[in-house]
Amino acid sequence: MDITLNIERLIECREKKGITKMETAKRMNLSQPAYVRYENGDRTPSIQTLKVIANTLDTSVEYLTNKTDDPLPNCFEITKEENANLFKFIEIYNKNDNKQEFMKRILHYAKEISKK
Repeated sequence: MDITLNIERLIECREKKGITKMETAKRMNLSQPAYVRYENGDRTPSIQTLKVIANTLDTSVEYLTNKTDDPLPNCFEITKEENANLFKFIEIYNKNDNKQEFMKRILHYAKEISKK
């Protein structure tokens, strides 16, 4: 995969999220100088780091590398620690043999809740 980071999009996503370079670096478990090198174009992130950046900024690797113009993420990371209920839901879904019926029931339930 060609990793040509679009620096303007990187900055745009960070600013859209309303976080500083320092906060972005912190959320990525990087030093601020390390993150700033990406924004300045002094360093190219590895694909693993690019995935972390995209996840942190709620976008996709494809958007940050000009493969798409859609800034929405194409995947989400769900951890048991941060999203216990959603994690449990996905676990149940994966164990269910009739996934289509399960989803119909969940969507119906969600619509009923949203009416309240």
